[in-house]
Amino acid sequence: MALVERSLLGPGPSNTYPEATAALAAPLLGHLDPDFLKLLDDTGERLRSVWGTRNLRTLPLSGTGSIGMEAAFVNFVRPGDVVVVAVNGLFGERMCDVASRYGAEVVRVDHEWGEPVDVQRVLEAHPSPALVAAVHAETSTGVRSDIGRLGEALRSRGGNTLLLADCVTSIAGEQIDLDAWNVDIAYAGTQKCLGVPPGLAPFTVSERAWQRRVENPTTWYLDLGLIGNYVTGGASGGRAYHHTAPTAMVASLHAALGRVLDEGMPAVAERHRAAGEALQEGLRRMGLELFAPEGNRLHQLTSVWVPEGVDSADVRKQLLTDYGIEIGAGAGPFANSVWRIGLMGNNARLDRVEMLLGALRTVLGR
Repeated sequence: MALVERSLLGPGPSNTYPEATAALAAPLLGHLDPDFLKLLDDTGERLRSVWGTRNLRTLPLSGTGSIGMEAAFVNFVRPGDVVVVAVNGLFGERMCDVASRYGAEVVRVDHEWGEPVDVQRVLEAHPSPALVAAVHAETSTGVRSDIGRLGEALRSRGGNTLLLADCVTSIAGEQIDLDAWNVDIAYAGTQKCLGVPPGLAPFTVSERAWQRRVENPTTWYLDLGLIGNYVTGGASGGRAYHHTAPTAMVASLHAALGRVLDEGMPAVAERHRAAGEALQEGLRRMGLELFAPEGNRLHQLTSVWVPEGVDSADVRKQLLTDYGIEIGAGAGPFANSVWRIGLMGNNARLDRVEMLLGALRTVLGR
């Protein structure tokens, strides 16, 4: 089968940074090689910088972003714990599913898809839950929620509630300050704004949350206590073998993070903003209507209504076949009525905007 180059402008994966691709071709290291362990440590430090945290336990888990979600609930939720989940899209829904599988008493705070999380409604859902979970950048709708305001509100009312944030679509695409936002646990994925192939889940845990972890979770592979003995060293200070880490993927993530930090996160965030706003303005000029509300729209992922009388799948197929451009369908109830367009990582560029708008004008006859 011939190799075909695509412009991946959907909700992910996105085209990788060249540095991330080059790192995959570097000589392979073993997962206990001292040089790899140094690289792993430095990857954790780079993740701290991008995420705005000093959490000691900041690491890439072996698996996609969903592994991060799974690890969060299995390590910090006990059967019967009350977990409040803000649901404003597909991934809030998924949080409810995962939490319930580990025995949590899930309290849903449902919003219309496309709305940002209402902090007051979340606070009123339960007086003292063990954990509150919310999605920072909802991939299914293109909506950003104010996690900092939620974290401040939870801390202000006291208690021991932990705050969990899904940062899969926000990490390395906009400024994040987990420590200032009072986020206790966060997870992400590599295949979006980080500009790395799918396969790792950046993860971070505050010391406050770590002291309340489940000592013997109902998982071996995702037991953060065991993984921590490999990533940060055990009581003896040595690295205890846990699993064969995907060393090439970690090297790719390390390189991409270096690329991001060399540019500087403020500049990276500005690049995503400029590309996203240019795309959204171009879509409006074509007579298309944006889905997410103004003021809460993501720059890195734009959701747009499919015009009346237009077949969503046919347009996506023509873009892929004729132009090699992939855009995403909507999610859930909007699968056939919304397109999702990602300008993430290496694709957050004005030339990608012009390329897509030109192709879309031709396909739609606009």
